[in-house]
Order: sequence, then structure tokens, then C-alpha cells
Amino acid sequence: MSADGRKWLARSPGAPLLGALAAIVVFLDQASKALVRLRLPLHDSVEIVPGLLDFTHVRNTGAAFGFLNAVDIPMKPVLMTAIALAALVAIALFALRTGADEPLARIGLSLVCGGATGNLIDRVTAGHVVDFVDVHWMGWHFWTFNVADSAITVGACLLILEMAVLNRDVSTTA
Repeated sequence: MSADGRKWLARSPGAPLLGALAAIVVFLDQASKALVRLRLPLHDSVEIVPGLLDFTHVRNTGAAFGFLNAVDIPMKPVLMTAIALAALVAIALFALRTGADEPLARIGLSLVCGGATGNLIDRVTAGHVVDFVDVHWMGWHFWTFNVADSAITVGACLLILEMAVLNRDVSTTA
């Protein structure tokens, strides 16, 4: 383990719990996607809450919320995997800089790491991400997403709350 990693663990009594949170996100994400692949044929839908929520099995070869999904570029799976891996490394390095006095940032980063890892597993093993949560209401339709995307979104919101609302600059903590 690096010196930064040891320093972070020393000042982070909750670090094992944060790692467990990320692992739980990965487990829930991968388990839900496995069920979708097993039980729901590609492009089929199952109505969960009428007029609001369906489970629809789709493949996302792009980024979050289908960004770049329709773009056809050479070596797209490799490029998207490299971007996801670089983002995960950056998030992990950022997490090493957060202190115990920044609980929302730490929880948020754990959620983001877990979500990013879940989607990265899909990219490495299948070349695409399985999305299935399909929200719609009164003609409005949101992008189809998954458990990992939800964890990333909640984690990012917690980081914003920590920095903007609570006026804590998590980027300068050492």
C-alpha cells in the first residue's frame, strides 16, 4: 500500500465501512444486471409501476445516461473503458484526500467508486453497460439507467452538498 493510502487509513477510522459500501453497490449493481440479462430479453419491458416505472433491458455503449450511445467511432468500447478506468483512478485518488471531518464527501465518493466499478465491470466483460430502470411520466421520458448510475448520481449529490451547501472545500483537505 502507498504512503498516501496508509495515511488515509490512519486518519480514516471508517475506511473499511466506506470500502464495504462501495462493495455493496458493486454487488447490487451486478446482481440486478444479471437478473435483467437472465429474465428480460434485450429491448423487452416489464411494467413495474404503471405510468411511471418500467424495467427495459437495453445496452449502453456510450457514457452515463446514454451520452455517445448513438455515436459510432472506431474502438469505442476500448475508449469508453479507458475513460471509465481513468475516472475511477481519479476518484480513488480524490478519496485519499478526504478526511474524517468530511463524511458526506467520503460516503459520496464510496458510492461513486462502487457505481463506476460496477459499470466498468460491464464494459470490460461485455463491451457495453446493461441499463434497465426506465422512468417516464405524462409523456416525459428519462434516460434508462441502472443501480450503478443511481449510486454515482447520489454520490455526486452528496459531494455537491458537502462542498456547496456546507461550504467545505474537499479538494484542499490533506
